[in-house]
Amino acid sequence: MELATAKTEKRKKSDLFFGEWLVQEGLVSQEKLDEALRLHRSSGNRLGQVLQELKLLDYHEITDALAKFLSLERIYLDDLSDIDMDVARGVPENLAKRFCLVAAGMAEDRIILVMSDPLNVVAIDTITVKLQCQVKVAISSEPEILHAIEVIYHGSDIEEQQLREFIEVQVGADNDSDEDSNEADIEDQVQAGDVPVIRFVNLLLSQAIKSRASDLHVEPQEKTTKVRMRIDGILHDMTPPPKKMQSAVIARIKILSEMDIAERRLPQDGRFEIKASDRKIDVRVSTIPTIYGEKIVMRILDKKAVDHDIHKLGLGDKLLNVLKSTLAQPHGIIIVTGPTGSGKSTTLYSALNYLRNPRKNITTVEDPVEYRLEGINQIQVKQEIDLDFASCLRAILRQDPDIILIGEIRDKETVEIAIKASLTGHLVLSTFHTNDAPGAISRLAYMGVEPYLLASSLNLIIAQRLIRKICEHCKEPVTLDDRFLRRLGLSAEEAAKETFFHGRGCEVCGNTGYKGRAPIFEFLIIDSNIKQKMVAGASEAEIRQFARSNGYGGLLEDGVSKLKQGITTAEEVLGVTYAEDINL
Repeated sequence: MELATAKTEKRKKSDLFFGEWLVQEGLVSQEKLDEALRLHRSSGNRLGQVLQELKLLDYHEITDALAKFLSLERIYLDDLSDIDMDVARGVPENLAKRFCLVAAGMAEDRIILVMSDPLNVVAIDTITVKLQCQVKVAISSEPEILHAIEVIYHGSDIEEQQLREFIEVQVGADNDSDEDSNEADIEDQVQAGDVPVIRFVNLLLSQAIKSRASDLHVEPQEKTTKVRMRIDGILHDMTPPPKKMQSAVIARIKILSEMDIAERRLPQDGRFEIKASDRKIDVRVSTIPTIYGEKIVMRILDKKAVDHDIHKLGLGDKLLNVLKSTLAQPHGIIIVTGPTGSGKSTTLYSALNYLRNPRKNITTVEDPVEYRLEGINQIQVKQEIDLDFASCLRAILRQDPDIILIGEIRDKETVEIAIKASLTGHLVLSTFHTNDAPGAISRLAYMGVEPYLLASSLNLIIAQRLIRKICEHCKEPVTLDDRFLRRLGLSAEEAAKETFFHGRGCEVCGNTGYKGRAPIFEFLIIDSNIKQKMVAGASEAEIRQFARSNGYGGLLEDGVSKLKQGITTAEEVLGVTYAEDINL
């Protein structure tokens, strides 16, 4: 009882100080404040609520004033695009409603806790204990938070339940129909414009965006239609449509992508744009014919989810300085190599963003153009009209360029034009597909490019992969056995000095133990010594060994560094590196 009385008195003093501050700031008069304080004492309501009732200030003005008075960050929740839904749903709904708060995301290993009452220490302590993580308190208004709670916890629940009920009905209808009904024309089945089909496609996209998926797969099978989304590089099953809806769902996606819905025998490519949480998201669509129907893959390009900042690529200080100094050179070739989905495009776009300058003519030739950068001339390859990389590059060289980005080196002709451009004073950036950085040199030589030309034009080769990051919400120490240590090249003595982690799995990460991805890199700087070895015909292994002796490790070494930092797990590092990098 005494504790409750003490808290009440403390709250009254806080309200009194806030009222005096409002007068000092000229937001209310002393006369109006006295009236509000009298009502505040008689009703027991918060001073801010009383000020609203008297229509002296609205809730936005009161929240702005409180943020300034308490020196807290003011977060506006009218636009929920910046909220990490996975983090937000880590707080149980009953607690969010009880304390009028939402967890907006993570910053510096702390959860950003947006509260209408940032002085509620009970709420802060409860959330800290519940999530086992420190919090950073921010402030927003009660109406904004209540609206955010409704969207976070119930945004699509009703719609999803209706869809599931519809699918159950359709599945029941399918079971009663002829087995060959899915071979009929689309006009004889559920139409692509039917509301349930539109709703199903919209829900798939909504769930994929909400889950941070990079790709969405619709895969016809003999008796089912499988739907999967790729999150952090791993495919996860989604709620599939009944087989009867397969043609309609595919047709709906093709209509959105402006494809020919009558053409089902040949692959097609298209794209469309959707709006989610008040931000535009590009969706790149590809279809291929399979024996059971057209398979569709949608690549989700969320511009807001990708930060093309060279300082946020995950490079250490040493490698970041190397990249910056190489980009500062007026000519030469920089190649980023790795398999599909390894983050090459993000690295190159970040480099272009760093180089972007009104005094520079920057032109790209890409297939496809994934992200659009203001101030840069971007060309889309169109093979059907013979607008390929080589023809684009020949035209670009007549356009007085300073910097050229080639989406991908695919053939000898493209390489030769790139070399010609670099030798005539242009900086060229491109991607390639090899297992590591030294492998790019031998691959280019195998394509028929003379070693002396490569030595004269190459400045830097970067190999990279993406590894999954441990979920910060369920991160815990783990002991690695000797089998892992040997493959990682770590001695028992080295391992004894380090603390390794893994994720045990929780609601935030979908019980995977991982959330998000981080890159690992290998840098091969083509300095004078490497150039001499290339001209002399040194093998790939010799170049790799020389680079290691100069202090530039491979993918495994960078992965082990991320492992020691507690960013990822041994399984992830060994899963993306390859045999030549492993010390057995």
